[in-house]
Amino acid sequence: MLWVKSLHIVFMVTWFAGLFYLPRLFVYHVLAQDAIGIERFRLMERKLYFGIMTPGAVLTIVFGLWLWLGYGISGGWLYAKLALVAILVAHHVWLGKLMLDFRHDRNRHGDVFYRWINEIPALPVLVGTVLLVVFKPF
Repeated sequence: MLWVKSLHIVFMVTWFAGLFYLPRLFVYHVLAQDAIGIERFRLMERKLYFGIMTPGAVLTIVFGLWLWLGYGISGGWLYAKLALVAILVAHHVWLGKLMLDFRHDRNRHGDVFYRWINEIPALPVLVGTVLLVVFKPF
């Protein structure tokens, strides 16, 4: 079980790294003025989303399901954690939509918007999830 739990944590860290970094790339993308820079950000965003974030998300969920179903981890705290994971999945998909908007020159937001989404949605979910897992309050 400790191997499964360790891999769950490793891939969660990978996923969160992308969730924090992709909106930061969007900030820089909005501020880019030259065609070469804009194309570079498109490439970086795509590689981060499909090469790091999405595999991290999938493997986090796979190992989490393994812990839940394979080892019988349960409790009210787990359902709260699953709700937070659902929020993360929705946030991940939304960031993918924003990335596609950049790819097709449909971005409608400024750098301040991306600075906010860089911090606000992920931090409370990360802190909430960790607190639920460590303290198992219910």
